[in-house]
Amino acid sequence: MSFKLLSDRNLERINRAVVSGRIIPYLVGILFAMAMFRASGALDFVISGLRPMLDFVGFPPEVLPMAITRPLTSSGSIGILQDMIKTYGLDSIYVKMAAVIFGSSETTFYVIAVYFGSVNVTKVRHAIIAGLVAEGTAILASVYIVKMMWGQG
Repeated sequence: MSFKLLSDRNLERINRAVVSGRIIPYLVGILFAMAMFRASGALDFVISGLRPMLDFVGFPPEVLPMAITRPLTSSGSIGILQDMIKTYGLDSIYVKMAAVIFGSSETTFYVIAVYFGSVNVTKVRHAIIAGLVAEGTAILASVYIVKMMWGQG
């Protein structure tokens, strides 16, 4: 039995879920968790802990907030990008990396929460793994391509 997420029947169920408000708890949960993660200082703590490893592999720690936020929420990652523009300037290589990450990756957990949640799919383990592998590939490729095109960051 094959499952088509975007079949006509499932699209109608998603539309009913949006209209009826069943998706709202998923959205509020994601946005609240991301806001708490940033406001609590946990994001800064994670960045400081990972800085030596990130430096070793050539991933700028300044871009890590976007890499962490992007799989969770689009609006949160726009906020991160806006903060980066204010901090580093529009022409900064870090902002370019974050912008390419934003454009080349997906909000994996948001998509799973909204689309799978609205059609009552509960077994999402493989979808999460595949989404995160694709997300990680997009993030790393974004950083290295920007480095190749605009110089080292």
